[in-house]
This record gives sequence, C-alpha cells and structure tokens, in this order.
Amino acid sequence: MDLSTLDQATEVAPGLVVFRLAPDHQPHNPQRWRIGHKTSGLAIADSMRREDAIKGAELLTTLTDWTQDADTVKAAIDPTDMFIKLSYVWCIEPGTEPLAPGADASRNGTYTDADIEEAAREAKGDGFSAYDILIAMSHTVPWCGLDTEDFNEAHNRISTLANAT
Repeated sequence: MDLSTLDQATEVAPGLVVFRLAPDHQPHNPQRWRIGHKTSGLAIADSMRREDAIKGAELLTTLTDWTQDADTVKAAIDPTDMFIKLSYVWCIEPGTEPLAPGADASRNGTYTDADIEEAAREAKGDGFSAYDILIAMSHTVPWCGLDTEDFNEAHNRISTLANAT
C-alpha cells in the first residue's frame, strides 16, 4: 500500500487502518476497501464494502497485537486461518479476487446524483418495480459495493424517481 494513503485512513483498531483504494490503483478490482497495517503499510485484506472492512479489522484484533512491527505480526498469524475467519465478514486476500479485464470498477461503492437519475430513467423505461430495481442494483457497479444505508438510500431515490411500486 502507498503509505501516503494512510493520511486518509481510519484507524478502526489499534494498528489496523481501513481506507478506500485510490481510483487509479487496480481500477478493474471491485474490492475497493483495504485493511492495512498502520506502521508498515502492509496490505492485509480487501473488501467490497467499508462496513465489511471495518468488521474484518475488528475481527483481526482477536488474532494478535497489530501495534507490533510487521515481521512480528506475520510470525504470530496463520494466514490460512486468518483468511478463513475474514471470509465470514466478506474480506479477501488482496489480489485474489478475479478481476474484470477492461472494466472500470474504481467507483464501486460510490454514486452521484447523475448515477441515480440514469438508473431511474432506465428502470422507468423498463417498467421495473421497486423489487426489480433492487435486484438489478445488487449486481452492478457502483451499487454493489455500497454500505447498507447508502444502498438503501440509493434504492429509495431510484424507486421514487422511476415511480416504481
């Protein structure tokens, strides 16, 4: 990880930070949230949603003292066991998720008013119900990486604008 990104990282547990990957860093990777080791910058795990990355960092605190140097932390952890545990909170090993060649997922988990308006226009044109919109959103960028509240807000706005029932 680029240590300059630590300025924008949130320390969610002693020695562990969560931050969003820069748009130009692996733009075809939908896993935009990273858990990192604060002192060394070591990339520990990735997640599609910020909520899950935070849960992953909290889970990691049960494995070792992350305020120690990277070599001490690495020696204290069984990586296989760690990633099995992290999988229960939707976190994966960095670089292990199949990437979509040529697709730009750098905005995964973010949306703008223009995104909402475009999605509503498409949903209205297709005659989608609120349920249809929900299903469509759950499988597409930028919606699939939204945290729960953000996803619900976006869904409600799209449904309202599309006059979906």
